[in-house]
Amino acid sequence: MSCPSCHVKPHLVILGGGSAAFAAAIRATELGGKATIINARLPIGGTCVNVGCVPSKNLIRAAEAHFRANHNPFAGIRSHSEVVNFRQIIEQKRDLVSELRQGKYTDVVKDLPDVELIEGWGTLTSPNTVKVNGNEIVGDAVLIATGVSPAIPDVPGLAESGYLTNETAFELEELPESLIVLGGRYVALEIAQMFARLGSKVTILQRSERILPTESPDITDVLTSYFIGEGIEIVTGTQLEKVFRGGNGVTVQVVVDGEVRTFQASHLLAATGRKPNTRDIGLEALGVALDARGYLQVDTTLQTSVANIFGAGDVIGEHQFVYTAAYEGKIAAENALTGSRIERDYTALPWVVFTDPQVAGVGLDEHQAAEMGIETDTAVLPLSYIPRALAARDTRGFIKLIRNRFNDQLVGARILAPEGSELLMEVALAIKFGITVEELVNMHHPYLTLGEGIKLAAITFKKDVATLSCCAT
Repeated sequence: MSCPSCHVKPHLVILGGGSAAFAAAIRATELGGKATIINARLPIGGTCVNVGCVPSKNLIRAAEAHFRANHNPFAGIRSHSEVVNFRQIIEQKRDLVSELRQGKYTDVVKDLPDVELIEGWGTLTSPNTVKVNGNEIVGDAVLIATGVSPAIPDVPGLAESGYLTNETAFELEELPESLIVLGGRYVALEIAQMFARLGSKVTILQRSERILPTESPDITDVLTSYFIGEGIEIVTGTQLEKVFRGGNGVTVQVVVDGEVRTFQASHLLAATGRKPNTRDIGLEALGVALDARGYLQVDTTLQTSVANIFGAGDVIGEHQFVYTAAYEGKIAAENALTGSRIERDYTALPWVVFTDPQVAGVGLDEHQAAEMGIETDTAVLPLSYIPRALAARDTRGFIKLIRNRFNDQLVGARILAPEGSELLMEVALAIKFGITVEELVNMHHPYLTLGEGIKLAAITFKKDVATLSCCAT
């Protein structure tokens, strides 16, 4: 006679409480198993909902609404905006964060009887045991999804002078009079423009010779010009010397081209990278391999150097996006509990920098393609050739498509445009499924949509769109 109550469900123990953890827990229950989520440091939901994607994009939108009202491009219309209560902007942001944390995380656990949530610092004591709050939780496998924290440079005086990070900047209840931003990658740029548009005087100090140094100069040079046009000071090629506080603000001393320069502001933001949360959770004692920066090393199936310990999300140090974290969490759970060997696939992975205009990309750029031995053609279409952009009176930026010159298939795209992120998925699907440029050209794109820009950029490989009538191919 069978004994249904005797069936033991496979158990996944998860360190971390963000997107990867929840996706893994959900998948574990779908596979007939159970999961225990052990969370510490940030509230449930991790970086994205608490101190990353949600608060930043909400505040960026608020700043954009304010900025656009004061820079109305249409004749005969006078508009004006004032920041009359910065604290209310922050309180509205908090309400949104709370709502999404409850609806997308806390309530999800409540409705899954086979998922247990424990708040506390978890430490691995064996390859399948985690100790938390004095108790030992034993599972069939363990998933490390502990995420990352802001990485702060070792600069004399920085710690003593005080600084903001993405984890604290979104909680300010008074708008900074002025702000120095250390860093020039996507977190730094998004926050810098947001505060500048709300009224802070912002200076960006970047160590590299360009902002977004991994992107090509055609993008970074144009974006730099837009930032400067909005009154943001950008100083590149800086070497941080020291930081000190005096009077009502902070002073940063740097060396630029051999010259010592100082910058002063009421506030300082450190956006100089991130570090993995892999310390003090028992990994070293078990021989779990980490790389030189401390990130968890995993193979293509997300397995670590210890057989039944897996990793997912930002802590593995690769594509640090909430959507890749969830994707990895799901795969890791299935591989951990079923013995499957599902491999990650990042073909045609889209990404966005939420500046305005946005920087959006998918696949390879022309330099990356050349390094892989792929011979390419590049088509660049300024937004001034897109009717939708002309009608909106906002032609900032361009669309760049990169194709394999031998088979006409797209290998990548880079887009600098207002709402440029909304154009990514057509290109991503084309890359993923081998849709050729010619096929894109022959697809119907509604007139007066920004999406028509992809078709026009595709046409540009063979024709000058300036010589074509509307909707002609």
